[in-house]
Order: sequence, then structure tokens, then C-alpha cells
Amino acid sequence: MTPPGPETGSPQAIVAAGYDRIADTYLAWSGRRPSATRLHALALADAAIPPGGDVLELGCGAGLPMTAALARGRNLTGVDISEAQLERARANVPGATFLQADLTTLAWPAGSFDAVVAFYVLTHVPREHHAELLARIRRWLRPGGVFLASFGVEDDPGGVEADWLGVDMYFSHFSARVNRRLVAEAGLEIESAEVLAEPGDRFDARFLWVLARAPIAPVGSR
Repeated sequence: MTPPGPETGSPQAIVAAGYDRIADTYLAWSGRRPSATRLHALALADAAIPPGGDVLELGCGAGLPMTAALARGRNLTGVDISEAQLERARANVPGATFLQADLTTLAWPAGSFDAVVAFYVLTHVPREHHAELLARIRRWLRPGGVFLASFGVEDDPGGVEADWLGVDMYFSHFSARVNRRLVAEAGLEIESAEVLAEPGDRFDARFLWVLARAPIAPVGSR
């Protein structure tokens, strides 16, 4: 059954419509010419996630280069709110599974994944949902499971940036300090957190990249 679409005018609707319109533009800009930062993040994920693992990618976009690389030798499920992006992802990474969904309502059974990755997507989610989403991600991970994601660096309660790659786009995020705290409060153990610049369409943007793991339960614990 096709899930209901986001409410007209909501942040989710703005993000979905924007990425539908710029699907090919965004792929040419980010996927076919990945920045050094994207490749660095991909290398971190590829090294941390074991072969054969079950991986959930939030905000998979058109599937290049991140999804395609992480799907090699792994069972990958990609989620995106944009149907146009998912159409391209299914063609670019035919061995993966894809789902159209809103991250604020996404649900999986506990312990479903060895890794959850979120490249450049959490800054499109209204920040009032971030703590609860991180708590759900923690539940989805198996003991020792990997979490790698990019977060905002500056404080932004949420709003629309006009003419972002030619469309209106919604952004919302906390400061780097608050984001690190939210990850830890979700029960994830941070292994690294670094602020890196990413080339933008008009100016460079900075993102906080966090690599964390779900704790491994002590021997004999339930």
C-alpha cells in the first residue's frame, strides 16, 4: 500500500517536492562528482560496517555514490521521501531495497540493523523530531551497531531557503554541541565527531560528522 503523502506546505512536503524537481541536477552535482568530504564519510562507513551486514540508509537519494558502495556485499535498505530520487536509486542500485517514507514516522523492529547511516538528510528534518529519531535509531541497531550521520553545526530552528539548487528547500538543525549531546543521550557511544566543510551551490556549508555505536550488552545481561 502506498503511504500517505506529506501534508501540503509541511517541511516534509517542501523537501519531497524540491528533491523531486532537482533529482537529476542533484545527482550530477553530488553523486557523479562527489566531494572529498562525501568520499571521506563513505570511507568511514565502509570501514566500520562489516561485510554481510544489514544496513539502513536514511535519505538515500539517487543511490550514488554512497548507497551503491555500501550495498556491495551487504543487505541495504534505502529510505527517501522523494519518489523521483527513489526511481533513480532503484535503477542505480538494483540489488538494494528501497522505501518511500517520512523519517519522523519511520518504524522498524528493535535490533533490525548492523548499521544506520544518514548522509545530508537530518538537516532536512524539523529539529524537534531529532531526539526521538535518534532514540529510534538506537533501538533499531544491534549491539555494537554502527551509526554514521551528518548534522548541522549552527543553530537553526527551521525555515525555507529560497533557490537552493533552483528550488525552495527546508533546513533545520541544532548546534554541533547540542547534536553531540543528543547522540549521547540517545544511548549511542560516540567514537568520533568532526566538523567538515562541504561545497554548496553558492557557498560552502559545514557539517558535524558523528561516528557512534550502540553499546554492547555485558556478558550475562538481558
